Amino acid sequence: MAEQSREHGEVPPPGEAIHLPGPSYLPVVVAAGTAIALVGVVLNWFVFAGGLLIALYAILRWVGDTRRDIADLPLEHDAR
Repeated sequence: MAEQSREHGEVPPPGEAIHLPGPSYLPVVVAAGTAIALVGVVLNWFVFAGGLLIALYAILRWVGDTRRDIADLPLEHDAR
């Protein structure tokens, strides 16, 4: 049936639009902060604390951005 619709130029109605998040640098910052923290375990506590703070800050920003992005979805959005 779908093949016949395509042959006659009919297109089925679109379903729900797919929502994709925008580009973000935060995953790279989380990875860099984690790497710095792991190197800091070997070197000294100041490097560890700096890397940990960078990673935690980036994680909090990433979660906040995701929450705002989800809040902007239409109310009838069904997360399956």
